[in-house]
Amino acid sequence: MMTVNEAINKLHNAVGKKGRLAFFGALAAGIITHMSVLTSDIPNHDGLSSMYFDQNMITSGRWFLGSACGISSYYSLPWLIGILAILYISMAAMAVRVILNINNPVLIVLSSVILAVFPGLASNFAYVFTMDGYMLGMLLCVLSVFAVEKSDKYGWIIGGVLLAFGMGCYQSYICIAMLLCLFKIVSVFIRENNTKSSLTKSLNYIAMGGLGVFLYYILLKVLLKIQGKELDTYQGINGMSEGNGIGFIGTVKLMYKDFVQFTFGKVFVANVFCAVCLGLLLLCAIISLFFIAKEKKLFRRPLFYVAAALILIALPCIMNAILVISANVTYHVLMRYQWAFLIICMIAVVDRICAETEMKKTGLFVGSKLFDSISSATGWIAVVSLVVVSLSYIITDNISYSNLHKKYEKTYSYCLRLADRIEQTPGYYEGIPVAMVGVVGNDSYPLTDITGDVTGGLLGINGDYLLYKSENYGDFFKHYLGITFNMVSSDEVINFYDEPFYAEMESFPGETSVVLHDGIIYVKTENIR
Repeated sequence: MMTVNEAINKLHNAVGKKGRLAFFGALAAGIITHMSVLTSDIPNHDGLSSMYFDQNMITSGRWFLGSACGISSYYSLPWLIGILAILYISMAAMAVRVILNINNPVLIVLSSVILAVFPGLASNFAYVFTMDGYMLGMLLCVLSVFAVEKSDKYGWIIGGVLLAFGMGCYQSYICIAMLLCLFKIVSVFIRENNTKSSLTKSLNYIAMGGLGVFLYYILLKVLLKIQGKELDTYQGINGMSEGNGIGFIGTVKLMYKDFVQFTFGKVFVANVFCAVCLGLLLLCAIISLFFIAKEKKLFRRPLFYVAAALILIALPCIMNAILVISANVTYHVLMRYQWAFLIICMIAVVDRICAETEMKKTGLFVGSKLFDSISSATGWIAVVSLVVVSLSYIITDNISYSNLHKKYEKTYSYCLRLADRIEQTPGYYEGIPVAMVGVVGNDSYPLTDITGDVTGGLLGINGDYLLYKSENYGDFFKHYLGITFNMVSSDEVINFYDEPFYAEMESFPGETSVVLHDGIIYVKTENIR
């Protein structure tokens, strides 16, 4: 049996210098970027009711999420959960480096940084109570491709199992595995001269995906049966086996439309500098692909043009594969982490042309002075562009955390005033039913958030207050003010909108905004019907 030191040394050698660069690049960037939210306890609206949550989300199809989140306990512990999530991201960065064969040290670090600072993670941190489970799911989906990459014989079976469990944490991360598989299949056909060998390796990736989806669905059905539950209607998950109801052509149109909207939207393109640099990075990738195709004599093959067209056509569908389940899905930013991997795929292509010395040793690009100049320029442009994109994302993340903190402070102040008025209402006693009618009225409390252009697309982190429904009040009173009111459910509150006394009430903080009526204290916060 190996000693502890021997095991550590073996792991150290197996990871290698490039693996360590990927791991610690993501780890350092993740901790530095997200430190403010790691060291605070600021919930979003869902977090108010998830201070302790067993994460049994099987009715949403996430049958492994409870086990994945159980590692950190089911309490909302931002520091522990956040560090675990960043560690999972760092391990994924190591695997991605191997899968995409990125060898340039600077590009390895920058690709890892992109994974750790992508703005979608800011929304994940707003839902910190479930973040570690989601990031473990992402890691498993990445490792599913890694398994096929490292094992020709049984890798597709191991990968299929890993993919099933990754989807069991969060289904949308299948898009990450699909994108990486597409990159590998294209790389195999470019690299291999043997068509049979290329087909065999490509089929391994396809078989892994098919097995993973099959296992995921079978395990879901079995676990639903054991627990005596059915799939929820949320996000159309209950119709996953029936399609989305709009047909093949309608689905493809939806995928393309959504792909364009998000790719050119404020989250992926954080600002004008980010837009320019992402464009330059894409140009560098295209130039690199041109030289690779030229040296491999791909332009002489008619199949090359057919394959290139198919890849371009398939990319938006792969990025939005989750839309196959439901056309009405709210495809929010938590489900779009694959766009970070899209950037890394471009980095991997640029890395190929930057590895000038290695290419010349293998006979690629031999003796080309033009290539020397283009290689150097492309490398510099890519590196500078990635630094600017990373900084843009880091700034976006921290603007988001600043707004989340202000949302908490404004909610605290607002609820403190509400609680005081409720307790000072004549006839109040402990345990009296309290009905919150509305959320926060814009008339009395107009919008003060100035980050809308930056945070508008970041679910759970945008807006002014943490309050979106009447239950949020009760949770905030309980967990942050130490007050336990007997809150009337939101379903019952709806019945009060047409009551004559409701129409006569003012919105908070008006004099008649808090009244006692038929043994219930009503608090009218906005004029809604």
